[in-house]
Amino acid sequence: MAGKILIIDDEKNMRHMLMSLLEKEGYTAETAASGSTGVKMADRALKQDAPYDFILLDVKMPGVDGISLLQENRGIFSRSMVIMMSAYGTIDTAVSAMRHGAFDFISKPFKPDEVTLLLERAAEHRALKNENLYLKNQLGQIEERFHFSNMVAKSDAMKEVFILAKKAARYAITVMIFGGSGTGKELIARGIHKESDRADKPLVAVNCGGIPETLMESEFFGHKKGAFTGATYDKKGLFEEAHGGTIFLDEIGELPISMQVKLLRVLQESEVRPVGDVRTRKIDVRVIAATSRNLKEEVDKGAFREDLYFRLNVLTITLPSLSERPEDIPLLCDHFLKKFNRKLGSRVTGVSPSAMKLLLECDWPGNVRELENVIERSVVLSDGDRVEPDSLPPAIAGKTPRKENNEGSFTPEGFSLKVAMRQLEKMMIQRALQETGGNRTHASRILEISHPSLLSKMKMYSIT
Repeated sequence: MAGKILIIDDEKNMRHMLMSLLEKEGYTAETAASGSTGVKMADRALKQDAPYDFILLDVKMPGVDGISLLQENRGIFSRSMVIMMSAYGTIDTAVSAMRHGAFDFISKPFKPDEVTLLLERAAEHRALKNENLYLKNQLGQIEERFHFSNMVAKSDAMKEVFILAKKAARYAITVMIFGGSGTGKELIARGIHKESDRADKPLVAVNCGGIPETLMESEFFGHKKGAFTGATYDKKGLFEEAHGGTIFLDEIGELPISMQVKLLRVLQESEVRPVGDVRTRKIDVRVIAATSRNLKEEVDKGAFREDLYFRLNVLTITLPSLSERPEDIPLLCDHFLKKFNRKLGSRVTGVSPSAMKLLLECDWPGNVRELENVIERSVVLSDGDRVEPDSLPPAIAGKTPRKENNEGSFTPEGFSLKVAMRQLEKMMIQRALQETGGNRTHASRILEISHPSLLSKMKMYSIT
């Protein structure tokens, strides 16, 4: 069928003529003799999720103005292509009709071909509109997959992190974030808070390694006036400041054992007792902790309490280093360029291929934070509209890419050809994996061996 049409016109002959014409063309046509009846029919169809594809609406009807009817019921007509009809058509009337949501205007009397051609045009427009909405929806889903709060990524490792973080945001559970310096632990914590139902409440970020041990209890839980020398007034602790919201305990591995005991009680009882006070105070705080240390090893060494470790470790998010996800580097560069262009008023729009190659070859011990600093520096030093190698730090710009480093540098141990061949084979596999960003299928292709053979050799040489 060509589509479903509603004809709203007070003239019986006009309704009958249009219905006969359109049914011959393959349309399903229904009629309404008044504006109010037409609105009820359109509303009913919309509620049944089967709106009319097209509505032919007369401008002049007894007791109602078709354009006013369209304007007042725009929501009901929103999913239909509305074509206005009138025997008193003027340019002003046509403009007014289209301004209020009509697709087009046709003057009576009209030839049958005029109506069918206009409907065909409306159908094409409708198809393009639906396709555009579909593509925008798909683009929105892609953007959502690549973004979490202020973080961007497209690597599988970071997509998993984003999925976990979004799930964590739905519930007020304790989250433990592991990752090296500069990997974005605080950004993940802020994203979880922002996506949660506590977003309108405080987020208090604390660097556990930056508070002197003697002041730590007072900072965390507050104190009463006169509790110790210098306590000249009552002070709220950080946990009380975060009441109703979230507290982010960064570098929690730096907490001394004495403070770990007190923190455990706060997590178990949801209450704090300020220094010098005899009463406890109930708190409602969601705890997110982070560390760059291996807490399990710290527990084994006795440097971190096992009971606190298990109390914090409800949901774990581990952030990969930047060197483990090089495919994110171009996306991050674009993100930081836009950020610093806004901040600095510059117009550096991209990274040249030669500069990008150097960025991809870097080990990034400082992770994303280091890359961000490099891009900011490059934006300041760039003379053109792209980041070039000469605007990169000397440690990066002067670095010989790994591929060239390995050329001609192979020196086998001893004189055994068998041993030398194994060493060379291992080196070539490692180079291929570095070149392809860890893509084993691609690596096997450039090595000219089968994928199962590559996996077997990786296992034999303990290559991960």
